Amino acid sequence: MMNKMIVANLMHRPIRSFISIIAIALEVALILLIVGLALGLLNDSRQRQAGIGADVVVMPPGSSYIVGLTGAPMPIKIGEILAKLPHVVVVAPVVTQVSTTGNLEVIAGIDLNSYEKLSGPFQFVAGRPFRAPDECMVDDLYARAKHIKVGDEIEILNNKFRVSGIVEPGKGARKFVQIGVLQDLNGSQGKASIFYLKLDDPANADAVVNEIKQVPGMSTYVAASMAYYLSMMTTSRYPGVSQFIDFVIVISVIIGFLVIFQSMYTAVMERTREIGILKSMGASKLYIVDVILRETVLLAIGGIIVGIVFSLVARAGIDGHSTLRVVVTGRWILRATAIAIGGAILGALYPAFKAAQKDPIDALAYE
Repeated sequence: MMNKMIVANLMHRPIRSFISIIAIALEVALILLIVGLALGLLNDSRQRQAGIGADVVVMPPGSSYIVGLTGAPMPIKIGEILAKLPHVVVVAPVVTQVSTTGNLEVIAGIDLNSYEKLSGPFQFVAGRPFRAPDECMVDDLYARAKHIKVGDEIEILNNKFRVSGIVEPGKGARKFVQIGVLQDLNGSQGKASIFYLKLDDPANADAVVNEIKQVPGMSTYVAASMAYYLSMMTTSRYPGVSQFIDFVIVISVIIGFLVIFQSMYTAVMERTREIGILKSMGASKLYIVDVILRETVLLAIGGIIVGIVFSLVARAGIDGHSTLRVVVTGRWILRATAIAIGGAILGALYPAFKAAQKDPIDALAYE
């Protein structure tokens, strides 16, 4: 009986119910998409770094573990020193450059011969490796998102490059040029951003890291096993990411709280006489509170379902038309659900208790 009355109350005010559901859906979608984008970027970057096939990475002193933010401050001759260390089989120098043209992306300048020795040759979807200085390679995700074919011209750091090959994704960057070309473009001749080391056995990674620290002049360099390097690529390790996610959640809760508070408070004011009738028929204060909170939870559930569906549709659209990746996990769906319901109940508490406190005589006389 109570549930029928609750549904009837919500259906009696369809516009207000619809707005409340959409607001909660926005709250849920905001959480899932923002968090999903952060997780997607980190997971994608971690997978592509793992796909390079290195066992140890070496970066300049004070380097960030965020790929591409180190510039190219290391002399490339350091590679010769690293190659002489025990267990080191391959040393691949790479120059990285962040580009903010269109999308935030990392461009890699590589020595093709040494880079391919890390995990094997590039797998080409179309075309061939670059040969000329004005040629580049791009991965398949970038090519599909930008509708690029072999032979097309693209712009990299304000210079025109012809796409010589489209490769399968997962080997570092999405755009590759010759290392010397990128050194010339960003003024880092004779420099490298990072050295990737392939060892005779990955189990020797920690021993090689210790050896690097013993090399004169390299004690301050950032050297780490690839396993440790990848473990640092989390939201808690990246500066400001966790705080940003917390800020998004707080804003989302405020949205849900205010909308539900306004909706239920107005509903209580409009239903003063109805509440008086219920109380005159013996309804307790707890019963009145229960009615209001059940209405709120029903609105929240509707908003959560709409928000999840919208997030999944938006994720499919983003993944299909850009190089960005959005990860919507079951764990965050549950978190977003709990946050939305908690915020909605919080927003409904005052209106519910205000309704419960109404005097039945005054309520019945209310016009």
